[in-house]
Amino acid sequence: MRPSAEREAAGRLLMTHGLGLAGQARVVVAHAATGSEPPTRPLLEALLARGVRVLLPVVTADPTLGWGELVDWSLLATSAMGLLEPAASEEAAAAARTADLLLVPAVAVDRAGNRLGRGGGYFDRWLPVRPPGRVVAVVYDDEVLEALPHEPHDRRVDQALTPSGVIPLG
Repeated sequence: MRPSAEREAAGRLLMTHGLGLAGQARVVVAHAATGSEPPTRPLLEALLARGVRVLLPVVTADPTLGWGELVDWSLLATSAMGLLEPAASEEAAAAARTADLLLVPAVAVDRAGNRLGRGGGYFDRWLPVRPPGRVVAVVYDDEVLEALPHEPHDRRVDQALTPSGVIPLG
């Protein structure tokens, strides 16, 4: 695990670069980072302060992704999988399909845009019906690699958001 000072600095930098990346976005699909993931909280709270609608995934029993709206970080609940989730709603699920920007979790990405997730395949199953917005993996700088193993069902990402900036992929 990275030292807390490094994680805090990464969160601030992700916020700075992420706000530039978001531009005029009105709806952003994202994830509430936990554990060793790059911290997304500063960015997500800054997007909320801008009036951006932020939607977070909710893992359902079947297992697919539902969606809920981030209103306040303190209202997120820890799921059985250890994820921070809001309450799911059909309205949020419909809005997720219109998102301008999708900030997705990843263990690593490669220069071709292949994304290595946490192994559940939730985003790969959801992304085929994704909205027209850009798909961006949120990773640390050292998690952008030259090449990763991938399979035909894996969905590529367009860019990587790192503490050093936004990296075009593909």
